[in-house]
Amino acid sequence: MKKGLYETDEAIIAGIRSGDDRALAYLYKLHFPMISHFILSNSGTDDEAKDIYQEGVIVFYEKVKADALELTCQIKTYLYSVCRRLWLKRLAEKGRFANKVDDAENYLTLEDDIPQQEENERRFGMMDEALNQLGEPCKTLLEDYYIRMHNMQDITDRFGYTNTDTAKNQKYKCLQRLKKLFFAAYQPQV
Repeated sequence: MKKGLYETDEAIIAGIRSGDDRALAYLYKLHFPMISHFILSNSGTDDEAKDIYQEGVIVFYEKVKADALELTCQIKTYLYSVCRRLWLKRLAEKGRFANKVDDAENYLTLEDDIPQQEENERRFGMMDEALNQLGEPCKTLLEDYYIRMHNMQDITDRFGYTNTDTAKNQKYKCLQRLKKLFFAAYQPQV
């Protein structure tokens, strides 16, 4: 996605403060895939992901407009934390459970959560670098399967594999190469 006018978080905040609707529209598109993936991976639907993301952006927008936001992390970290809290609250209200989220996290404050989100962000960045180093066709194959949620038959057809077993085997090999690249660079922060 081309950033253009909004190269930095500061530019996005300045745009929102000045009433530039393009800043808000850009923000809506920028981080939605991350929030959508989280909610879909934790018992949610696409519509629920849209609702939660909109609520999170509204929280952010109102704090920016009221000049009540002291941002100590990136916007995407802040939005992720807010949206995660909103989603956990909604799951609790509906009596559903998140697949990968511990209910005890409900009791943490947003500030307590930021270091963990920054570490997650660092890992996502390193994974993105490893994915870019992986090259084609592995990069697209893994993105199609894990991010775009294409099934193995679609991947078989797209890449011209003889059958889904061949596609699965290639996916496995690509994933092993990706793990090797990622773990060669990743050092957990303590």
